This record gives sequence, C-alpha cells and structure tokens, in this order.
Amino acid sequence: MAPSHVVKCCQRGLSWIPVIFINLVVCWSYYAYVVELCICKFIYLLVFHVFFFMFIWSYWKTIISKPASPSKEFCLPKVDKELYEKEENPEAQQEILKRVARNLPIYTRTGSGAIRYCDCCQLIKPDRCHHCSTCDRCVLKMDHHCPWVNNCVGFSNYKFFVLFLVYSMLYCVYIAATVLQYFIKFWTNHLPDTHAKFHVLFLFFVAAMFFISILSLFSYHLWLVGKNRTTIEAFRAPVFRNGPDKNGFTLGFRKNVTQVFGDQKKYWCLPIYSSLGDGYTFPTRLVNADSEQGNVEHQAVKW
Repeated sequence: MAPSHVVKCCQRGLSWIPVIFINLVVCWSYYAYVVELCICKFIYLLVFHVFFFMFIWSYWKTIISKPASPSKEFCLPKVDKELYEKEENPEAQQEILKRVARNLPIYTRTGSGAIRYCDCCQLIKPDRCHHCSTCDRCVLKMDHHCPWVNNCVGFSNYKFFVLFLVYSMLYCVYIAATVLQYFIKFWTNHLPDTHAKFHVLFLFFVAAMFFISILSLFSYHLWLVGKNRTTIEAFRAPVFRNGPDKNGFTLGFRKNVTQVFGDQKKYWCLPIYSSLGDGYTFPTRLVNADSEQGNVEHQAVKW
C-alpha cells in the first residue's frame, strides 16, 4: 500500500484537472475568436478582451485566495483540551466547551443544541464555519468546495466566486451572440470552406452550453446573496439557541448584498476584496437575551 502522503499528493494533483480543463477551453476560445474570426474587427475584439480580462481576473482570484480559517482564539486552552480528551462523558465534554465558549462570539449550535466543535481541527467552530474534508480545514462562512476552482468558496473569496460566475456568463453570451451570424452562414452553406468552420461550430455550441449551465448556478447564488445564506445554510438552517432559523442572518436585501460586496459600490464589479466583517461574527435579525453569554444580547450587530 502506498504511503498516505503519496496518496495525498496524487489527490492534490488530480484535483487540478478541472481547473486545467477550464483553462484549456478558455485558451482555445481565445484563439478561435481572436485569431480565426475577429482579427480585423476592432470593436468585437475590444469588448471581447474586456470580458475576457475580467473573467480571468475573477476566476484566478477565486482560485488563489486562501480559505480563511479560525484563529487560535477558538482553540481550546491546553488545560481544557487535556480535560476534554480525557473525558469520556459527552455531557461533561459539553460543559468544558460551554465554559470556553462563554468568552467567544458563538451563537449557533448543533442540531441537538450542543457547542459546535471540530474534532479534526480541535477548535470551537465560529458561526457559519464548517469543516471541509477536501481542504482538511475549517473554513469561515463556508459555502461549498468547488472542484472547478480547486478551492473552498467561503468568507475570503465568495465575492470573487460570484463575480467569476457573472463574467464567465457574460463572456459566453457575448461569444455566442457575435458568432451567431457565422453559425447561421455555416448551416446555410454561405460560410467559406476553411478550417475556421470547425471553430465557428464549436464556439457557438460550447459558449451556449456553458452559458446555460452557468446561468442556473448564478441565479441560485444571486438568490443566496439576496437572502444572506450560504449553500450549506440553504440545505440546513443554522441552529440558534432558540432553535433553527433559516432567516437568522437575513437583514434585508440591500444589507444582505453589502455583506458580500461591501458598502462601496465602486468596488462591486471588481474582484477586489470589499466584503464586510471579519468572518467570525455576523449581524443577525434575532433579538434574544442569553443567560449563557451573561448580559450579551444576540441582536443585530453594527459593524
């Protein structure tokens, strides 16, 4: 049996296959559009390169942005960690976690009402934080692990991911719209019999296919942004001390959007980090006094 580190290296190598595939398709689309079809059409090329640049920029920002993980503040102190590991009674373990959690901005719980603790990372999970088995780490405000970017989409790069969907959709629809005239000539046999016919045919089909698939994904994430939810929260409502509430982090459409894109609209369309918050605490619509947190109230927090 191969050593575990060799297996992990192979898995890491294979995980880049979807990213390589996407980049090969994009490189081919660039060659087919710029070299084969539009080398003399300046306006077409100008608009094309704007969409192409923004697409590549947002795509690689999503890839290279390291997922934000909880700080050491959420790790158990050495003494409490030893007590937790020695204790076999789950209820006693929970008491240890509750004692430590009193000093942390923790408001969500497990489905049974227990403190959310990650045994792999050995830390108390902040609100909206989840463990990614692929990245083998806890990710702040984790949305999902995306194989097409070989990265976790979460607090640090969710804005980049949404912009990647936007610009890839615009990139595809622009190519399909401008190649349509050549596609019609192809089917009516009015297109010159050159090797460019292959590129015309496949450019249109590939662009249209990717546009349709991305449109559905973008529509879903646009709905999530408007509700201030993650993909995980859409399938499993976050549990607060008074029970599960799928709208617990909903602040209204405008404020929900600013949570992801920031309060400065000039940065909304650029893959530049501008999201609000620190990834640990989030404003909520709930107003409930909690005895476990002393006199701290679980209410809408102003940044």
